[in-house]
Amino acid sequence: MESLRELFKIGNGPSSSHTMGPKKAAELFLRRCPGAESYRVTLYGSLAATGRGHLTDQAILASMTPHAPTEIVWRPDIVPAFHPNGMLFEGLRGEEVIDSWTIYSIGGGALANETTRQEPPQSVYPLSTISEIKEWCYREGKTYWEYVNDCEGPEIWDYLDTVWTTMCETIRQGLNNDGVLPGGLKVARKAATYFVKSKSYSDSLSSRAKIYAYALATSEENASGGVVVTAPTCGSSGVVPAVLYHLATSRDFLRIRILRALATAGLFGNVAKTNSSISGAEVGCQGEVGVACAMAAAAACQLFGGTPSQIEYAAEMGLEHHLGLTCDPVCGLVQVPCIERNAIAAARALDANIYATLSDGAHLVSFDKVVEVMNETGHNLPSLYRETAEGGLAKRVERK
Repeated sequence: MESLRELFKIGNGPSSSHTMGPKKAAELFLRRCPGAESYRVTLYGSLAATGRGHLTDQAILASMTPHAPTEIVWRPDIVPAFHPNGMLFEGLRGEEVIDSWTIYSIGGGALANETTRQEPPQSVYPLSTISEIKEWCYREGKTYWEYVNDCEGPEIWDYLDTVWTTMCETIRQGLNNDGVLPGGLKVARKAATYFVKSKSYSDSLSSRAKIYAYALATSEENASGGVVVTAPTCGSSGVVPAVLYHLATSRDFLRIRILRALATAGLFGNVAKTNSSISGAEVGCQGEVGVACAMAAAAACQLFGGTPSQIEYAAEMGLEHHLGLTCDPVCGLVQVPCIERNAIAAARALDANIYATLSDGAHLVSFDKVVEVMNETGHNLPSLYRETAEGGLAKRVERK
């Protein structure tokens, strides 16, 4: 299992798989083929189906056109077997193709193809299931964040500190921005309004309104191409920051405790990524918002003193109750229903934390089993519900 540095990535939205991944791929191909007179990039499957709404073409062109003219070819009708987010990069001299490279954006900004799959990723964690890690925790008398520390080393805390700083800056930026989000749906920003209204409610409603406001702030920044942290993706980047920011500001938790909670969140996200997928194009939104909810629930439960079993229970509920969630963005934009989903999932994460904390931690369904079911469910979903904007809300919501 890879480092949390491969899960928590800082970059521009609106999509880790459709924006960050293709941008990274374009930069890599430029280094691989620097002498071309022009370039051609063919986008397949989900990348082609929703790429315009996700700014895929703009991310690629911004990287490549300063070096040579670049053509984008859209082929949504071809869905590669390796992964739905396929890209073919070609370097041309005249009409001759002097180099080509096929690569896939597999979620969370990560890239892979048949060649890289044969190269095992750099393993940082010897254990890759929560059941094994939980057993280690009880055997060693430690908890999940200590497992992260033992595997990653003390250097991980500086990185997580940067991640947390970025998350906080994004929320504050989002709370102070107004106006309509780009893309044509004319979706207005709501974070600032929700935050202002939270001031006039009683404690319980005020707390819930703030959770919504913080999640909306990050998700709206993401939708406008702002800087976010993948947690585990751009499209689900509002959940974990909202929960941790709310607890940090309302409960006065020390910064180091927030970082430890962030490490635990990352560990649960990493297990889901390793044993299933966090790509909406591969398993639907359950792999994005569902996993984000599980991560946030685990983090919150740890902050409130949960045992390893209670923490796992909170995460299991966060993911289990998102099973089957489709990815059907209207106009291919990371706006409807994505932004609201982040807000609701953040609140659900806190509910899962409370439910688990009230229990003795015993539960029938393990987190690992839910990850297995998520993987099976995601691959059984018809492709029109996996980030192609060809079904569900994407086809039934009137476009403004």
